[in-house]
Amino acid sequence: MNWTVDTHDLPLSTPFGIARGTSATSECVVVALTHEGTTGYGAAAPLAYYGETAASVAETVPDLLGAVADVGDPHAGQRIERLLRNEAPAQPAARSAVTVAVADVAARELDVPLYRQWGLDPQQVPPTTYTVGLDPPERMAEKASAAVEAGFAILKVKLGSDDDRARLDAVHAAVPDAELRVDANGAWDADAAVDAAGWLEAAGVTLLEQPVPADDVEGLRQVTEATEMAVCADEACRTATDVPEVADACDAVNVKLGKCGGPRAARRALHAADAYGLSTMLGCMVASSAAIAAAVHLAPLVEYADLDGALLLESDPYAGVPIDSDRFDLGAVETGTGVRPR
Repeated sequence: MNWTVDTHDLPLSTPFGIARGTSATSECVVVALTHEGTTGYGAAAPLAYYGETAASVAETVPDLLGAVADVGDPHAGQRIERLLRNEAPAQPAARSAVTVAVADVAARELDVPLYRQWGLDPQQVPPTTYTVGLDPPERMAEKASAAVEAGFAILKVKLGSDDDRARLDAVHAAVPDAELRVDANGAWDADAAVDAAGWLEAAGVTLLEQPVPADDVEGLRQVTEATEMAVCADEACRTATDVPEVADACDAVNVKLGKCGGPRAARRALHAADAYGLSTMLGCMVASSAAIAAAVHLAPLVEYADLDGALLLESDPYAGVPIDSDRFDLGAVETGTGVRPR
């Protein structure tokens, strides 16, 4: 086996704001892994919030790829994942980039798309949301209108500011027929979140994601009990082992390959959530399609998809799963994840 590891500093089409700050670029580490003439791609856009950076991922990935080469067989996914967890237990984004590349190679060698190798139904991919980042109210309204005009029927609105009601009201007025979901990224304390849940529900918001800090499970429970909206845990639920802790405190969990360690780890989290009767969402970071495509192949397993990260870039150096309006066309993928350099 041989490989390349590249870091891309990708400009966003417009600065992207959440409660923790605003970004103008996305640092994405891309792995290209070749086995007997077949190349697969994996990538990650790590967040310092989860303890990883592009530099730490780029430094770790070659060691992980060395472990993959020692195994020598991209179809030995279970063994490879176990080795990588032992090698880098605290670096799920790095493991995700490598395990996605391995999965891509394996599916390409079998000449099937990844969803077919996993036995999933390409017709069951839910529509993806389009995320409206924190901005002044009038700018958020403009971005919401543009997204709806582009064919997105469901918007995720970032809140967690000092004037959230004005922002939500502006978006709602601009796109009164769109379904709105809200993500506060843990910005509110429990009392503020319960209060916000009241006016959000009154405004027709259908889902509220991570309203309180990640470590405030009791606060999450209070919000869930106070509203008929679906309440979703994101930062509070990183891996399958976190699901039992939040299971009676929320209605859904957001699973991301980059925070749990790759496709196998994501499936474990999704199945754990199913076992506890929770709904599931597949999410992503703002990143290249090389980091998102594998999650799209898992999307037939979930009720909610938030996989628009590559759509927020000014340009994407990699093509991924084709998308028409808000629907990914998995059936158009011929082999692997469908990722290729542009």
